[in-house]
Order: sequence, then C-alpha cells, then structure tokens
Amino acid sequence: MNILVTGNLPAAVLSLLQQEHTVEFHAENRPMERSRLMEMVGDKEGLLCMITDRIDDDLLRHAPRLQAIANMAVGYDNIDVEAASRKGIPVSNTPGVLTDATADLAFALILAVARRLVEGDHMTREGGFRFWAPMYFLGHEVSRKTLGIIGLGRIGKAVARRARGFDMKVFYHTRTKLSPEQEKELGATYCDMDILLSRADFVSLHVPLTPDTHHLVGARELAMMRTSAYLINTSRGPVVDEKALLAALEKGTIAGAGLDVYEQEPDLTPGFKNLDNVVLLPHIGSATVETRTRMALKAVENLLAGLRGDRPPDCLNWENVHAGAAGKA
Repeated sequence: MNILVTGNLPAAVLSLLQQEHTVEFHAENRPMERSRLMEMVGDKEGLLCMITDRIDDDLLRHAPRLQAIANMAVGYDNIDVEAASRKGIPVSNTPGVLTDATADLAFALILAVARRLVEGDHMTREGGFRFWAPMYFLGHEVSRKTLGIIGLGRIGKAVARRARGFDMKVFYHTRTKLSPEQEKELGATYCDMDILLSRADFVSLHVPLTPDTHHLVGARELAMMRTSAYLINTSRGPVVDEKALLAALEKGTIAGAGLDVYEQEPDLTPGFKNLDNVVLLPHIGSATVETRTRMALKAVENLLAGLRGDRPPDCLNWENVHAGAAGKA
C-alpha cells in the first residue's frame, strides 16, 4: 500500500513502514504545506500525520483510498474524527509515551518563571550581571508552595508526583474525582476549580482541547488567582484566553506565566514578547530524542495495524468505524 508520512522521522522508524509498504515522507523539519499535503494524499491508503496537519472533511474528500490515519501526538484536535468515522477510517494517537517529558517541562516552566531563569540568562549574556546584592533580582521559592493542577490525566498525575519532591501541597480539579487511595498515593486533594485558583501559587493546565475547555482560563479565572501566582500551560493554547492573560500579566493581576503552547500557534499574542514575567517556549513538551522516537514508533504500530484491518492499539473511533464504513457502502 501507499503511505504518506508528513514529518521527518528517524530512518530506523521509517524502515518499519518501508518493509511492507511504499512510503513517501516529508524530509524537512517544518510542517508540510497544506497544498502539498492535499496533493500527495490522493493516492494513499495510509497517513501518518503530525499535530500541525489539519485533517478535515475537505482533505478526506481528496483521499478516497485512505484506510488508516495515525496522528503522532496525544492531542487530536487537528483531526475531524467524526468525518473519518463516517468514511470508515480508524484514527489513532500516541498516548502514554510523552507523559514524563511533558511533566518534566511543566516543572521546568514552574522553576523558570519563579526563579526568573530566562530573564537572568538574558541579563547575564548582555553584560548586566555586575554585582551580588541581598535584595537584587529576587524570585520566589517553589518548595513547600501550593500547586493547583487542572486536568489530572497521565501528565497531570506525573506533575503531581514531581511536586512531592518539592514538598508542595497539591490541589487538583478534573472531571472525575480520584479514589481516596489514588489521592493518597499522589498526595493530592480535590477541590472546585474556583477554590483551586484562589489558593494555588502555581496553576498548571493539563486538559485536552474541546469545546468545553476552550478559554477555560479567561479574565474571570485570572482575577481569582493570587497576585503572587503563576500560570503554566503545556496543554493546548486555546485553553487560555491569551488577550486576558496578557492584560493580567501587564497589570500584575498574576505574577507571571510559563507557556509552551499558544492560542494562534505559532503566532504570539502581540505584547507577550515584551514582558519579562512570561517564559515562552516553542511547543517542546515532548521534544526529547527518547520521547519523539517512542511517539514515532507508536504511530507506526498504529498505522500498520489499521492497514491490516486490525484495531490499532490506540484507536480513537473503532466503535464508529464500521458503522461509518457501512454508511459509505
């Protein structure tokens, strides 16, 4: 069968596909242009795509032979899963393998904004470090502070475990409350989101992007936070109303923010780059050699299973696929 891979993957990973199928792949370390994607997908049975690819009804109409889609990401808001289901196409993602890398980065952002690491690095490089003084360039401690986690899936739980190493008090808010045993293991206490926002020194977001979570944190929520608190977002950009966040950072409503994702990614909300109290990263939550390799291998495993007609291990829509295929017939 013919497969399109829209990203530049390790040769050893691509070879697993090439052993069984004909593979075309995008060899550049940048997203594939939409026009090129539309052009190349037409004769393909398999598609291994990236979070930067928009897989919608229009694209699917250009791919009448498509039998399986594997998304190399945990999030899948870039794919119209319902449209794929109507066409009988299984869609998969890559959960689990990027948990630790993303949790590590969330904690790196907590430390970076609290201790002003990026600001200090820039100042030192520019020759601004001229002396030590008792009250100069002060940040805030992370140890023994209160961490509020919104969304306690795999990554949220991993962040909670890391917080224990800093003797932090952990509050969490999620759709499904944990069992008492799980709460004890994580050292986490459930509370209403408004209460969490008002109590936390650091608020870390770990929710998927859905209609319910779009602008989950806006002007109202930011106003509930402490003026000494920090917001961390490693989930999806549109979970935060960035205009409201910019205003909160400029006015001192909150102390700072650490962002790895953006509402209009890759574009920044105008004004962010002029602020010292926000750390801005280029969506690198899963960007380690080990994690990206595991993600690619998982995506390949899913795609090969789908092309065989088997259920991909991480299929998102298997129950709807056969109904969609029947409707298509």
